[in-house]
Amino acid sequence: MTYSEFKRLYQITTVKLRYGLDEFLPDDPRVKAPKMARKSLFWIKNQHADKPLGVRLRLALQELGPVWIKFGQMMSTRRDLFPPHIADQLAMLQDQVAPFDGKLAKQQMEQSLGGPLETWFDDFDETPLASASIAQVHTATLKSDGRKVVLKVIRPDILPVIQADIKLMYRMARILSRALPEARRLRPVEVVREYEKTLLDELNLMREAANGIQLRRNFEDSEMLYVPEVYTDLSSERLLVMERIYGIQVSDVDALVANGTDLKLLSENAVNIFFTQVFRDSFFHADMHPGNIFVARENPENPQWIALDCGIVGTLNREDKRYLAENLLAFFNRDYRKVAELHVDSGWVPKDTNIDDFEFAIRTVCEPIFEKPLAEISFGHVLLNLFNTARRFNMEVQPQLVLLQKTLLYVEGLGRQLYPQLDLWDTAKPFLEDWMSRQVGPQAVIDGVKSRAPFWAEKLPELPELLYDSLRQGNALNQRIDTLYDNFMDSRRDQSLARFYFGIGATLVVCSAILFSNHIETYPAVSAVTGVTFWLLGWRACRK
Repeated sequence: MTYSEFKRLYQITTVKLRYGLDEFLPDDPRVKAPKMARKSLFWIKNQHADKPLGVRLRLALQELGPVWIKFGQMMSTRRDLFPPHIADQLAMLQDQVAPFDGKLAKQQMEQSLGGPLETWFDDFDETPLASASIAQVHTATLKSDGRKVVLKVIRPDILPVIQADIKLMYRMARILSRALPEARRLRPVEVVREYEKTLLDELNLMREAANGIQLRRNFEDSEMLYVPEVYTDLSSERLLVMERIYGIQVSDVDALVANGTDLKLLSENAVNIFFTQVFRDSFFHADMHPGNIFVARENPENPQWIALDCGIVGTLNREDKRYLAENLLAFFNRDYRKVAELHVDSGWVPKDTNIDDFEFAIRTVCEPIFEKPLAEISFGHVLLNLFNTARRFNMEVQPQLVLLQKTLLYVEGLGRQLYPQLDLWDTAKPFLEDWMSRQVGPQAVIDGVKSRAPFWAEKLPELPELLYDSLRQGNALNQRIDTLYDNFMDSRRDQSLARFYFGIGATLVVCSAILFSNHIETYPAVSAVTGVTFWLLGWRACRK
């Protein structure tokens, strides 16, 4: 471990101790040794004992920087896993991170635009509208047409902080992989690499702009989801200019209720939007924490979601989508044999896994869960129990599914926060069944023909020429095969003749040696010369 990495690790440890986060350690005999080691090496006392534990956790994560803030944002959506006094504080990390100076933000914006803000904007507000871990947002008015916009700017000097934490995470992941054979199943290095890519992508706002444009096009004229317009001519890698929206933040349940919002429909739409993005578009918003999600005030009886901050998106290939859908459907139907077989077929567990044992292990974990009403089952708990079971069968973490798993937990957390009786299973199952029927049923054949029809229509006039070329090439190929066969047979004859000559030559040489040992004159020399002659003939036959 380098000095800089050790220094950062020490800094992380001291921050956590300064805020008294060691209180999260359970009162368990197994953690006595770590507690004693902590008291021996770190004589740092809790300097914020007057603050509640949730506040201390939020402040510590905020001080540690964007990597840890992102972690806190993810935890904030799991209100079924954390008590309100923790989840409420972590929710403040979504858009209430300490801002940096508005004058510095304006200076960075002008550097990106190449001139004074007043050239393009009126009414620029130096007080940020929102401040998050990677960037903060200011409001303004377009000088050209008076439309209200927001300007998002990257925090200054944030890259070295992210790189330092990621480097340390790589170091710890490699140590875990070497020290604990069981940790290799989790593929910690690959997971860190995926997380690094996600964070670094967020630093390029033109990537976020492209993602937003794609997502907006996918849901154009949709009643379920709205994505604000991006002004690409004013945007750059470190500045994003987009339409300002006036919705209700999804975490403000009281305001949604006061607006008459149908919370049940809103939460069900969240599930439908997620599965539509994953299975229809293969392109999903992967950072759906409450700070990025709003609800339109219009039409509360048919509420529309508004998605912001498209810096993190996920994609799945066709094979992953197929296996995922089949796994979920088999799970909904309690077909544990199918779940076990799919895990093996997809390569998520080794091919030599005993299917019967794996099925029984899954059944043992899942059947008690399904005894409860579906609306009370947490998908997060099911995933956790399923992964713990699969760990015994050497299941490897799939890095391409990490974002999907995280986003699905976000969606469930949001849905349960809005409508605690949300039945995620009942909402998702019809969607998945319809999607699977279109993938493997008659409709799949029709869709396949439709998608390939333009290509076939383009190639149809060329069909006679393609057929003629194919026949000509086939004829030429047959001629080449005949020639190769003739050459092969000639070579075999030459090799047989060469072996015959070598055999005669060897016999004559041996006879020459026998005659010479018996003191017979003349004949040994003649036999030897004849034998060598046959060897030369055999060598010549081999060279043909």
